[in-house]
Amino acid sequence: DALTGDWVSIADHRQNRTFLPPTDECPLCPTGGGTMPSEIPAHEYDVVVFENRFPSFAGAATAPGSCPNPLLAHAPASGRCEVVCFTSDHDARFSSLSAARAHTVVDVWADRTAELSAMDAVEDVFCSENRGEEIGVTLNHPHGQIYAYPFVTARTASLLREATAHRRRTGRLLGADLLAAQLEDGSRVVIRGTAWTAYVPYAARWPVEVHLVPNRDVPDLAALDDAERDELADVYLDLLRRLDRYYQAPDGSPTDLPYIAGWHQGPVRQGRDVSRLHLQSCLSCGRPAG
Repeated sequence: DALTGDWVSIADHRQNRTFLPPTDECPLCPTGGGTMPSEIPAHEYDVVVFENRFPSFAGAATAPGSCPNPLLAHAPASGRCEVVCFTSDHDARFSSLSAARAHTVVDVWADRTAELSAMDAVEDVFCSENRGEEIGVTLNHPHGQIYAYPFVTARTASLLREATAHRRRTGRLLGADLLAAQLEDGSRVVIRGTAWTAYVPYAARWPVEVHLVPNRDVPDLAALDDAERDELADVYLDLLRRLDRYYQAPDGSPTDLPYIAGWHQGPVRQGRDVSRLHLQSCLSCGRPAG
């Protein structure tokens, strides 16, 4: 996009993707569990990762296509899109997983980040999970996605600009200084653990928003050690369960929180020295707060 400098992915084939099928036709349930063919050839499973059948990015790196006008530049949508299924139980949710199962998911996020980052086409890896038709979920079976982009996304580029400017001014990491400021103030801290802290950001943009950050400076999920992965599984479950207890439907009745949770990681080949891993979890419902 010549107006913004952002890359835009055009994936018209996704218009035909599966959309909110009935439970007995869910493609993420185990084989034999429904009337439609499953993406997962097993009668039961723990955690499964497979390539999205309707990807926005796919394939190895290839040279950009020729374009006589630089204002109309285009490039192949190289990269990879993967689906992560957290459980074979269609009616479960991430917050209902056991700590051991959640730890397996954390390992999957870290392992896939490392493997996808090794691909020549990939510049940025984004792991996410979401829940609720209100925020656009098209399959209700508990699952998440991993996008391996062939470019640095606009959000990551914005984070890098601010982190780089902060490093030049202070010689310190912006993410570390934000964490220190939150801990010193204390009023927005939700969870404080040995390895992880969850807090409401000072400039929250959504009606419900929480950031989860490691207490140690790490650029991505692959850099976490075993102790940090162990605690992350416990803290993330605790955080999601707290959010569910907090949230009420418009009529005042308790209900599951519809949310989007995404891991912002350092890019594969640039700015890793100023990048600091963090999770942003928010209830958007299509509009920012205030």
